[in-house]
This record gives sequence, structure tokens and C-alpha cells, in this order.
Amino acid sequence: MQVITEEQVHRCLSFKTLIESLKLGFSMPAGTPPRHVYELDSKTHDAFAVLPAWNEQYIAVKAFTYFPNNAEQGYQSLYSKLMLFKRDFGEPLALIDGSSVTLWRTAAVSALASQYLSRTDARHLVFFGSGNLAEYMIKAHISVRPIEKVTIIARNTKKAEQLCSCLSTQYKDVEFFLGVSDEQTLASADIVSCATGSATPLFDGAWLSPGTHIDLIGNHHKNARECDSATITRSAVFVDSKVNVLNEAGELLIPISEGEFDARNVVAQLSEMNQLNYVRDKEQITLFKSVGMALSDLLSAGLVYRLNC
Repeated sequence: MQVITEEQVHRCLSFKTLIESLKLGFSMPAGTPPRHVYELDSKTHDAFAVLPAWNEQYIAVKAFTYFPNNAEQGYQSLYSKLMLFKRDFGEPLALIDGSSVTLWRTAAVSALASQYLSRTDARHLVFFGSGNLAEYMIKAHISVRPIEKVTIIARNTKKAEQLCSCLSTQYKDVEFFLGVSDEQTLASADIVSCATGSATPLFDGAWLSPGTHIDLIGNHHKNARECDSATITRSAVFVDSKVNVLNEAGELLIPISEGEFDARNVVAQLSEMNQLNYVRDKEQITLFKSVGMALSDLLSAGLVYRLNC
């Protein structure tokens, strides 16, 4: 059995290859039971989660811990490992660093959804957040659309400035700016991507221009949300997993509780979108909400294993 490190994962993966692998994998039969998240402490929100999945090639399970206050003690907030097994005989194949896979697959899933849902001429990305995922998310979106301008909005100005500087050296044809969440900024966006820990909406849904695509990945709590109900009611709503999102995500659960949205109005989940052949109206606002699912971990881990970096 192989042990695949964080460094090997980063060396193996590119967004082009990973997004193509996810697109194919999500269109094929797979077992995707609900993920299980266990809250260990209601005060600190420490949590432990287990995500199983299988397809015709592999069986995989990801286990991770999330301790949001760990930084105060010098530890990372999230630790994760992936076990990959051969589907034919159940033979263990690899133990893979899960934290690095999660960074790549989370961003790649958003980019795949953008391929399906955002306008092909999208040029202005407004990105909320400056955490570990930020660089991956921005790079993933740039990889699938002709982005010319990225506006980064974050509470941590120092980290946002560092992110702008880092990305500017890598993408000479893209302009990177620090911005604020106001009507002018949001109205000019073609894609709005949010990867924050915010419990309250980051912008007013009335500010969005027709044709905008919204990408929400930061919140996994029933009573929190990165967007308001107006954003949901104005949008054609898509999700990575109906079961997981409708069990965890306040972005949908809160407007449902308000009577502003019906769960039956979710257009499709990611596994349905390839066959759906969704054709967006030019003026339609589209929204993709992701909380993470084991199939994306399995597909990404399988790719890393096959590449054998």
C-alpha cells in the first residue's frame, strides 16, 4: 500500500486534468451515501467527519477533524486522510493526504460547476475570502473562464494583499485588486465566489446584475449563510449534493424556513448536470452551493494514485 504525501498531491495535480476527471466521474454510476459530521463540542464547534464513496474502480473514505480554534494553540484547524481501496477485491491501495486533496477538489468542483453555469465570456471574478482555499479557488475559476480582473474582498487585509501579490506574478494578463462589498463592485461581477467563515450574508442580493454566476462553498452550518434569501430567490439554484446541502447549508435551509424557497426548486446536483445540458438564459442568475461530497474526494484520490507522482 502506498503512502502519498501532501507534496506528492500538489506535484501530481493540475486543474485542467482534475476538472476533466471530475466531469467524467460525476457522469458515471457511483455510491454516494450521506456524509456524517459529528459535532464534538457545541461551544467550540469542534467536529469529526467521515465521507464514504465508491465507483467501478475504487472505494474511498475520507476522515477529517475540524477544530476552528486550533490556531490559538499552534495547530492547523483541519486534518484529513483518505483511504483508497480497489473496487474489485477491496485491496487497500493508498493512504493519501486528505487536506491537500480537499483544497484541489473543492476548487475544481466549483470550476466544473462554473463550466456548466457561468457565462462563457465571464471576465470579472469577485472573490470573498483570503484563507487557505483562496488561491486554489481563484486559480480554478481562471482556468475555465477568460477572467481579466479579480477583485478580492476579505477581512484580513494583509493576507488579501499577499494573495494579490502572489497571483499577480503568476497571471500577467489578469488584474488583481482589493475591494469592498458594495453595490458597484457586485453589480460589475460576472462570477461571485465565496469561501469564508462568515455566518451572515456577504452582500445584498439586489446588487447582482442579470447573468451573474454565484459560487458558495464557505458555510456548512444550518443557521449560517454566505448569501441572503434575495440571492436565492433570484437564482436558478444548483448544488453539489442535494442530500448534503439540504441537510447542512443555511443558504437554502433559511429561505426554506422563511417560505421564500422550496427544496423542489433545486434544478440539479452535480451528478445530473452533464446529462441535463443546461442552457442558461443570458439574463439568468445562476447559483451553485457546495458543502463537499465524498465522490469528489474519491475521484481526486483515484487520479493522484493513477498519476503515481
